Amino acid sequence: MQLITGFSRFFRSSHIGLVAPALVAVSIAIAPVKAVAQNLFSPAIKVNQDIVTWYELEQRLQFLSILGVPGATEEDVRKALIDDRLRKQAMRDAGIVVAPEDVQVGIDQFAARGQLSSDEFLQLLADAGVDRETVRDFIEDQISWREFVSARFLSQARPSEDEINRALGQSGSGGLQVLLSEIIIPVNQQNLPQVQLLAEEIALIEGYDSFSTAATQYSAAGTRTNGGRLDWLNLTDLPPALQPVIIGLKNGDVTQPIPLPNAVALFQMRGLRETAASTPTYSEIDYAVYYMPGGRSAETLAAAEKLKEEIDTCDDLYGIVQNKPAEVLERNVSKPSEIPRDIALELAKLDLNEVSTTLTRNNGQTLAFVMLCTRTRNLGEETTRADVANALTQQRLQTLAESLLGQMRADATIVEQ
Repeated sequence: MQLITGFSRFFRSSHIGLVAPALVAVSIAIAPVKAVAQNLFSPAIKVNQDIVTWYELEQRLQFLSILGVPGATEEDVRKALIDDRLRKQAMRDAGIVVAPEDVQVGIDQFAARGQLSSDEFLQLLADAGVDRETVRDFIEDQISWREFVSARFLSQARPSEDEINRALGQSGSGGLQVLLSEIIIPVNQQNLPQVQLLAEEIALIEGYDSFSTAATQYSAAGTRTNGGRLDWLNLTDLPPALQPVIIGLKNGDVTQPIPLPNAVALFQMRGLRETAASTPTYSEIDYAVYYMPGGRSAETLAAAEKLKEEIDTCDDLYGIVQNKPAEVLERNVSKPSEIPRDIALELAKLDLNEVSTTLTRNNGQTLAFVMLCTRTRNLGEETTRADVANALTQQRLQTLAESLLGQMRADATIVEQ
């Protein structure tokens, strides 16, 4: 059982996760490393002129296992420690040294995510067999590498004004797209407390496979059959209020639970890219919502699927609702910022005349058959230039850092015991 179950992520760029606000009586089985007991400080790995001891390998494995980091196997930890040594060598050559007070701030932030003081956090880990220096070294490495990457690559990672324009879709060529996974959990008056707790736990998930498993198990969206994975979306197609949230994520990050009418949504970032195709914003969106009794019952969902096959455009819905109360069909032409967030999210996934049957109304008793009619283009920007510039910069810094580390790994002399 994992020791910690409520920590949020600390270093989002490294995708290292924590797991629970209070350490309880802990018992965790960790496969021992292949160390010779009487000589834990002998070399387990040599990376150029530096070594990794069996003790360091054992400590890192213990540390990550306690934090519940996916893939905390000896093989994965060996790879991580090799990369650590390569990064240290690059930072040493560059003269990068992190001030002790900055490391302490990092530890404070780490502990605060679990509602603990630094002393409480370090002591709890020490009680589980993890030395304080192991934690300090881990955090110091993350901070110093971030500073190194920024110092070395920031000038070439910053986008030009033309590149920002293209990402915003203003220049007629180019734009910014995001690759997301989603979980949409229906909410009613009876299950609201349980859904809120579940959503908070999902927000702490680390790893694409874990998020996909949760989507398959809990999501009501049609993408649940594909592990919640969406295709590439234009950033400007997303609801305006959600765009800064999404663009602030790094690969693997999960949003905090996003409240929607009758549902809670969570998104995981899987990719961000600039495209040659234009991604315009829209001044108005024309859409229809046909309300079907029965909620997400098998009968109603089957009727919705049959209806999809019978209609081609939004106008066809008028024939469907003849002799029915007027309120069963809504036809709206609205600014993107005026559309209810849950409907706006579904519309972002649709092409013209496509349909979503994910949403409900009336405490889950009514299915919302949502159809996209038309979009009216607009050259105005919904996401700020600063948001886009920062997202492009971070994306490029990550790519440059990974490329540099890959080259260092290829050039290094690595000997494993």
